[in-house]
Amino acid sequence: MAHPQLLAALFMLLSMISYQISASFAKQLFLHLDPLSVTILRLCFAAIIVFFMFRSWHIFKRLGFLKWRDLLCYSAALCLMNILFYISLGKLPQGIAVGLEFIGPLGLALLSIQKRSEYIWVGLAILGIALMVPWQQAFEGNFSILGALCALGAGLCWAFYIYFGQKVVQQNIGMHALTIAISLSALSLLPIGLYHNAQALLNVEYWPQALVIAVLATAIPYALDLQALKRLSKLSYGTLSSLSPALAALAGFMLLGEQIGFWQWIALGCVMLASIGVTFKSKTG
Repeated sequence: MAHPQLLAALFMLLSMISYQISASFAKQLFLHLDPLSVTILRLCFAAIIVFFMFRSWHIFKRLGFLKWRDLLCYSAALCLMNILFYISLGKLPQGIAVGLEFIGPLGLALLSIQKRSEYIWVGLAILGIALMVPWQQAFEGNFSILGALCALGAGLCWAFYIYFGQKVVQQNIGMHALTIAISLSALSLLPIGLYHNAQALLNVEYWPQALVIAVLATAIPYALDLQALKRLSKLSYGTLSSLSPALAALAGFMLLGEQIGFWQWIALGCVMLASIGVTFKSKTG
């Protein structure tokens, strides 16, 4: 049987691949709908999917015994992370938005360090992200201060998502925690979305795309994240998260023929070495 840390790393890898694929669908939908509407449609469809997928009606009888403080904080972090990242994605090049967002989980990884040797892996991940992100695009006239602030805010919410996610999995309610978090997020945003742009939300023409995004960007990755958070420390999770932009660059190279420069290859090496190091550190530690 696979070691728990290796299994968790596999869960995270699959989660990030699913999320990267969903990003292309979201970008296409941004041509027709605003980021808030896309976020709400995605969360609403995801809430329905996970409710039936995990048969979450069984959790109704336990609602009064749950630790709602952690669940509400987890739900709020998930909700705000989604909105802020999609707003930033609509205003910034994807590479810049992703790079700024990763300050959140990497910052949490830094704060979680307990041994000096662990600085090596987090440092390699930070160096890899710094080399991977196309910072030159920030000077090409398409850089938005608001977009940058939203990306940083999404990163902060991501850190809280990791922190409270680890507390939520300790309640032993399984995937029902995900159903509760996504449903609360969808229900809190739906009235705002209907007031903001009801026509967009009720236009069934865009529902199939939103359904695909809901599956690839919410139902699959968040379910895998909860499984990973059961087995990983905040340090390991934050460091392994740096694989996401590396996967995006490799996918572009292999599937779209996008070129990867010398420093980006160095960045890929740093991120992958950090991920391998922190995984086997957990295995032997």
